[in-house]
Amino acid sequence: MLVLQSTFDNYTYMGDASVIAICVTIFILLGSSYVSRTRGFRIFSAIIGAVLWAAIVNIVYHEFLVHYTPELRYAIYTLRLVYHFLLFDVLALFSLYASVVSNLEHRKARSIAIVSTVLFGVIMGADIALTAVGTGFRLAEDGTVTQGTNVFLIGYVLFAFLIASLMLCIRQLVYKRVMYGFFATMALAVVIRVIQIALNQSALVTMTFILPILAMLYFMHSTPYNVKDGTLDIRAMEDMVHNLYVKKEPFILMSLLLPDFSEEGKELPEAIRAQTRRFAREYFRDGVLFRVNNGQIVMIAKKKSNPDYEEWMQMILDAFAGQYEHFNYPYKIVYGESIEDISERNEYALLIDSVHMAIPENTVHRLCADDIRGFDQDKYILGELADIYNKRDVNDPRVLAFCQPVLNIKTGKFDTAEVLMRLKLEKSGVVMPVKFIPIAESHGYIHVLTEIILHKTCQEIKKMSNEGYYINRISVNVSVLELKLDDFCGDIESIIENNGIESDKIALEITESQTDADFMIMKEKIEMLHEHGIQFYLDDFGTGYSNMERIMEMPFDIIKFDRSMLIASGMDKRSERIVENLAHMFKDMDYSVLYEGVEDEEAEKRCKEMSASYLQGYKYSRPIPIENIRDFLPKAE
Repeated sequence: MLVLQSTFDNYTYMGDASVIAICVTIFILLGSSYVSRTRGFRIFSAIIGAVLWAAIVNIVYHEFLVHYTPELRYAIYTLRLVYHFLLFDVLALFSLYASVVSNLEHRKARSIAIVSTVLFGVIMGADIALTAVGTGFRLAEDGTVTQGTNVFLIGYVLFAFLIASLMLCIRQLVYKRVMYGFFATMALAVVIRVIQIALNQSALVTMTFILPILAMLYFMHSTPYNVKDGTLDIRAMEDMVHNLYVKKEPFILMSLLLPDFSEEGKELPEAIRAQTRRFAREYFRDGVLFRVNNGQIVMIAKKKSNPDYEEWMQMILDAFAGQYEHFNYPYKIVYGESIEDISERNEYALLIDSVHMAIPENTVHRLCADDIRGFDQDKYILGELADIYNKRDVNDPRVLAFCQPVLNIKTGKFDTAEVLMRLKLEKSGVVMPVKFIPIAESHGYIHVLTEIILHKTCQEIKKMSNEGYYINRISVNVSVLELKLDDFCGDIESIIENNGIESDKIALEITESQTDADFMIMKEKIEMLHEHGIQFYLDDFGTGYSNMERIMEMPFDIIKFDRSMLIASGMDKRSERIVENLAHMFKDMDYSVLYEGVEDEEAEKRCKEMSASYLQGYKYSRPIPIENIRDFLPKAE
């Protein structure tokens, strides 16, 4: 038997006191930040709690040893067993935690749990049994401690081996640097324990269990706060919504979107961040801010903590209106109460995004039933678009090709047309472009739709040409986003070639780019396709942003004057003269001018007087299925 009285004499409280301070600090950090309440987090919290209680028990245990009396004898035995129970419980929870956070296959995770539980039970049973028969830990009548068989050390080694084996088992499931971090902290803990044994010390036994906890806190549960604006990330928002839904607690929310700062890499000005922090702090109790994207901040607060929230929300809106006068940044605000169905599905980020897309700038909108219906429809459309994208069937029956004939002023015939896309979906019927195009663009599905509509257009041109109809060309709308794709030109050329029609039978309509980078990409792609005979229309001229210098640099063939230009020309002589001079200028530079939105003879006459080459509008026809365009096309001579 080895007497280790010096080990206990060398004990100091500072080690365990430090452990208590660290554990309490971790709990404070977890309570004041927002960490996802997953199963892994619950196990992590249990580990911290067990270490905290182990440190407290160890201090009391050594205090009883220092002030030993026969009456404390059985209390000391009990405290020692409780201390070991808590530490081995921590080791067992370590193994369970590792299998959970790595998403280890269920059968293997179950095996690990069984082995840990059995090992825990055997070690604790052996410790109790050896103490009972007198071959383990013993206390003499004078308080002298005899270690006997060191069951704790044996158990520590066995658990260290088990955890190391588990880490090797999951090494392919965990990011390499994270794995190295865990291994390093565990190895450091073992080294410290070995040094303590060599030096006959016990002051830092509990401290060695803290090191892996710190690694877990840093790697797996670090706070998602943005220290600049006090916001959490979208994962934290989803977690908060989930917890509130489970507790059946209604809440209020408010979203601020500043479109000017939505692009990747842009930061909200400090003055804006300061205002959002102030609004959340001064107007709501327990309000939490979330950064959904660069330009969007969402605030969520419990309804029961803010019974007067209607009044406070109105005060925020009034205050924000004053701030808008100062900053003059375009904005969109959406606010309202939690909705049980959306909370259950945890889809507030998607719902708010859908509403933001639907409302104009500088608008304050309260969530309503129509928003939910619209969101559900958008979600259904998105699912269908995803299916269309994944199947990539150029004959997909859900994508319809409609056409609107265009009058050629020179020939007096409808020998050109614009193809317009529609979706025909089982649950929602025919869906217009204004509804699905923004969704397709924002999720990267737009190019597949263009490929499908271009293929169907080429097919129909081929059929009608074989039937003896004369078609000068049909234009297809493409998104500026598509021009950024490396394979864009190749895809367009391939579809036209595979359908066996001439390239000049197809024109592409695009809107003007607003950035220098997009302008250079657009110019490059237009020039490449222009060499193959494909013509280009500048769509929507006269709406929003127009840079004449850039337009002149582009090899466009036709400038499409938006309907708003035609309406403006009919308001007064001055406006008519401006539109007429613009059109005349383009015509003198060998561009053709197409007026959209011609609805009556007066508009038609005015367009012809304003250098029109082509006319399009309801006066001639609404968009019709592409096969019906035969009713307008002339027969080939």
